[in-house]
Amino acid sequence: MGGTPGENAGSAVLAQTHGPGLEGGWRRPCGSHSQGRQLCLHRQTDACPCIRRPASGGCSDPGHVAEGTQEGTAAGQRRDRPLLRARGTPGGAPAMPQPPASMALSSCGASTRVSWPTEQVQGWESQLLETGFLGIFLCPLWTLSQLPRGTPPSQIVLWGFRWLIFRIMLGAGLIKIRGDQCWRDLTCMDFHYETQPVPNPVAYFLHQSPWWVHRGETLGNHFVELVVPFFIFLGRRMCVLHGALQILFQVILIISGNLSFLNWLTMVPSVACFDDATLGFLFPSGSGGLKYRVLKMQEEAARGAPTPLRYGCMVRRAVHLALAALVAWLSVPVVLNLLSPTQIMNTSFNPLRIVNTYGAFGSITKERTEVILQGTAAPNASSPDAVWEDYEFKCKPGDPGQRPCLISPYHYRLDWLMWFAAFQTYEHNEWIIHLAGKLLANDASALSLLAINPFEGRAPPRWLRGEHYRYKFSRPGSSHAAAGKWWLRKRIGPYFPPVSLRDLEDYFRSREWPHPAVDVD
Repeated sequence: MGGTPGENAGSAVLAQTHGPGLEGGWRRPCGSHSQGRQLCLHRQTDACPCIRRPASGGCSDPGHVAEGTQEGTAAGQRRDRPLLRARGTPGGAPAMPQPPASMALSSCGASTRVSWPTEQVQGWESQLLETGFLGIFLCPLWTLSQLPRGTPPSQIVLWGFRWLIFRIMLGAGLIKIRGDQCWRDLTCMDFHYETQPVPNPVAYFLHQSPWWVHRGETLGNHFVELVVPFFIFLGRRMCVLHGALQILFQVILIISGNLSFLNWLTMVPSVACFDDATLGFLFPSGSGGLKYRVLKMQEEAARGAPTPLRYGCMVRRAVHLALAALVAWLSVPVVLNLLSPTQIMNTSFNPLRIVNTYGAFGSITKERTEVILQGTAAPNASSPDAVWEDYEFKCKPGDPGQRPCLISPYHYRLDWLMWFAAFQTYEHNEWIIHLAGKLLANDASALSLLAINPFEGRAPPRWLRGEHYRYKFSRPGSSHAAAGKWWLRKRIGPYFPPVSLRDLEDYFRSREWPHPAVDVD
């Protein structure tokens, strides 16, 4: 989207918290459990639901998010829906005349967006919903004709798409220069392709580029996100140039990394910047063809030939005028947010969630961290003889010898969520404990999201833990690369302690999650 190749999303949380017991984390005694062998997972407004430690130890609270921040507000609002559990909260798009297929897709998107927990919703959900909503009004309702007469695409809808791509790109650029000093100082900014959500093989080699290439990429990103969006309002030629540059930018992102369908989705509103004269070369010009028929209709319109105004056309125009008024009204807080020094990204200011703020990744880190889930069949998790085996995901880095994957335009949501979780704590990502419980139960639905289950064909692990690692690309030609290692990794510390199904009973009960049952198959 508005993100850059190699950009690692960060937040205020990143500078304040790390995993439990890590350097920089905030630790303090947990009064109500100071005598027990438990690790507390609580916030200031919550009770203290805990998971037991496998060995003796006190009770610690890795920290809280600062109050008054966007992250603090989200962290303080409990969402008790786990990642791997069906959601059925009803919801839908506003009732308006719309093509049945588009209406159904938009309603499904709105329902998913409304019912999903706040901390698990990413910007692409809102962008997909808004793009789909505008698409409802692009075509006539009752005709399947390839070229219906008297009902050309509404300029209001086309400008709705242009307004969408303007907000996507400008919002991304503004949030970066406001949130990260390096975006305001090119002398300290290098592209770090290894910190993408899920780097692809091309990213490995692009990461090795000279420093001046990375500075040029940064400057180009500034230009595309902060200057090019205004081309939309500078006449036809500049609007076409805007569309071409934005699509080219997304193609570069697709080649250089796995931002997946997000880049393809961002191309859609950019197409609205092209007119018939620009796209005419894509269609045959033979007699009776689509291009010929369009030219005849334009000639008739230029001669002033009268066209009957049908009732359906009048209704459609009225709907489009209402749409324009709605989008304009809902855009007021969005514009104020863009102008605000405390700009919020990826947020909806209205219950319809159809005019949103965007920003992709708001700040940048120069190091990649990963959460590695490990299980053991040992009876005692603290035993030095316990053998811990890694679970491997389908795309996110794990085994240093595993080649980076290529999935675009497909999207592995869990791999992305693991990337976000790695630079926060599990207190901010309670779903990862829910996932741990599912893996301890050998749950088939959870295991289907992974590439390698080390306990396949045997009993599930007795204990599962999360380990925190720092990752970086190996250098081509180095001894590590010669040994087949794409990544180098170094352990930082524990992300969450060893847990068993029995340990998680109270934790699951406090969140009203069904306790996993062991799958004997």
